[in-house]
Amino acid sequence: MITDERITSYIHSLAGNDSPICMQIEREALADRVPIIRKEMGSFLKTVLAQKHPKNILEVGAAVGYSSILMSENIDEDAKITTIENYDKRIIKARENIKMAGKENVITLLEGDAGQILKTLSGSYDFIFMDAAKAQYIVILPEILRLLSSGGILITDNVLQEGDLVQSRFAVCRRDRTIHSRMREYLYEVTHNDELVTSVIPLGDGITFSVKK
Repeated sequence: MITDERITSYIHSLAGNDSPICMQIEREALADRVPIIRKEMGSFLKTVLAQKHPKNILEVGAAVGYSSILMSENIDEDAKITTIENYDKRIIKARENIKMAGKENVITLLEGDAGQILKTLSGSYDFIFMDAAKAQYIVILPEILRLLSSGGILITDNVLQEGDLVQSRFAVCRRDRTIHSRMREYLYEVTHNDELVTSVIPLGDGITFSVKK
């Protein structure tokens, strides 16, 4: 995780321009303080999508639709994205943004709790991106592994919690201790699970990059 703002700003300056739609959604999200993926995460997703060419993508945590729209602009014409969101206000905005981007035939937005929705899904996904409630990562991992195809990629965002994860749980605010302990449990599980090969990468706020054997 890079903490030097000069380096972060420089990396951001190297990123190519996104589509006008994505740039507009990004501006609105930042103004409304809606959490969306960082620029370096967006660039990383584009790179992985260009290499992998996934056909069936699952995103857990749509927010206002920014990352799913960004991904939709960087996948093959026959690829599809399913994304899940539980927060009513964000669902409304995500649907508006997906329609504005003209991606209604590419992106399917499922409304509700990811833990419940994942149990209803069948088939397999060759690319899964998780950027939802951090304390739920470890809870939904069994369903994620069930849905991830052999050779499929799982990317999980915001796993280092601004560096708090290396602190003792007693040094973390009481209200954040559940997230702290569950994220540590999640990181241990994905790095030691026999079904996965995983790297923890200090990109943005930290990500895991896993491939299912």
